[in-house]
Parts: sequence; C-alpha cells; structure tokens
Amino acid sequence: MIILAFAVLGALVGGFTARSRGGKRLDIAQYATSYALAFAIIGLFVTVFLTRG
Repeated sequence: MIILAFAVLGALVGGFTARSRGGKRLDIAQYATSYALAFAIIGLFVTVFLTRG
C-alpha cells in the first residue's frame, strides 16, 4: 500500500512539475510516469525497511 501511495504522489508531483515548466500533454504524461516510477521504487525501499525493522 505504501508503494501505491508513493507512486500516486510521484505522479502528482511529476504532473505539476511538467505543467509549471510549460509542458504539453505528452510532456506532462512522461513526467508523471517517470516520477511515479521513481517514487514507487523509493516506496519499495521504505516498505522493505519497515517490514524488516
């Protein structure tokens, strides 16, 4: 569940970042996808850390 939350947060951050930089629809989609993947990986590490510790 943490991974999904991080992925959604990353997509929102990426979308807003691309929009603030004046990106078009495909730019916003690409940023949202990239940020979602990056944040999901971070969420994966957080999940592993919490379950092991």
